[in-house]
Formats: sequence, structure tokens, C-alpha cells
Amino acid sequence: MSRRLEGRLVVATHNAGKLREMRELLAPYGIGCVSAGELNLPEPEETGLTFEENALIKARAAAIATKLPAFADDSGLCVEALGGDPGIYSARWAGESKDFAGAMAEVERKLVAAGGTTDAKRRGSFVSVLALVWPDGHEEIFRGEVHGQIVLPRGTAGFGYDPLFLPDGHSRTFGEMTSEEKHGIPADGSTALSHRARAFQLLAKACLA
Repeated sequence: MSRRLEGRLVVATHNAGKLREMRELLAPYGIGCVSAGELNLPEPEETGLTFEENALIKARAAAIATKLPAFADDSGLCVEALGGDPGIYSARWAGESKDFAGAMAEVERKLVAAGGTTDAKRRGSFVSVLALVWPDGHEEIFRGEVHGQIVLPRGTAGFGYDPLFLPDGHSRTFGEMTSEEKHGIPADGSTALSHRARAFQLLAKACLA
């Protein structure tokens, strides 16, 4: 059974882009938050083989360390022609220097080598799994996905692989959209656009409504 989230929580991330998006999503609900990075918490080793496992690793570590509810995201770009890569290794493809320009170039190189020269062979999705963990061990997981085309990078907004992802039904990449366009949850309750907003939309219905 879902549990209502109230008060303050820890956003278990050291990624400034993720933290900004999570704070924007949480703001309408009056939930105060502090990040694992701001608390100087160590980053746990992500040894999971799925987005769900890695999200739980991060959320559990933050909840145990702070005795507060903790909220973690594990997300990535999954390219069909690459067998789902970079997937859970999306951040690692960028290396310790967080060189996502280099990571996007590597995606393109591998995609072309795999025969990705037509739209049908350049399909992919962004996946986000949100794990919410309470200090007493209660856990909830929410998954969001958005499908689209892998294109040559366009735009400087967003972060990570946003510039190379063109969501279905749109003419601009995530890198060309404002944060509100990318992850804003429609007031009419219809489905949000981004993977992270779709996962958060499920979390909000279950734990914040």
C-alpha cells in the first residue's frame, strides 16, 4: 500500500541537472528537500543490473544516513539498435569528466556502425525509475518511459543526452525545450512528456495526492 510523503526529504543525487528538475517537480507540493551532494554524503557504488536496483541502492543509502525519507532517480538512454545501450551505464559512458558531448558522439558512432541510417533503425527511449525509501524500510518504485528518435545533437538546454533525443510527436529535441516544456505535468492530468516527469506523475498520484 502506498504511503503519503510529507515534510522534508533527501534527493539522493550529486547531479545538479537532476536535482534542479526534481526540485521543480516537488515544488507545487510544498515538499522541502536537500540533496545528497549538499549533505556531502558519499555516492554509493551502483552495482545493480537494472534501473530499479540502482535507484533503490541510492535511496536506501541516503535514507539510512539521514534518517529521512529519500528519493532517488536512476535513468538513462536506451538505443534499440545498440541492444539497449548505454542504458544503466549512460552516465558512465560520459566518464568521470561528465563529457556528454563525447558520449553522444560515441552513441552516433556505434549507431552508424550498427546500420542506424534510417529512422526505423534510430529508435530509442529515455527511462527513469524513481525509488522512494523511508527510514523504516518502506519502499516504493515508479517507472516512466518516453520513446523517440536518436538524432544529431541539437540545442543546449537540459543536460546529459537531451540534445540527441527527439520525442515522438515533437519537432524539437529535449535539448531545445525549456524545462517546463520537457517535464511540466499538464494541469489537466494528461501524461507528462519526459521520462522523469512521467515517473514523478505516478509517484505524485500515489504519495502526494
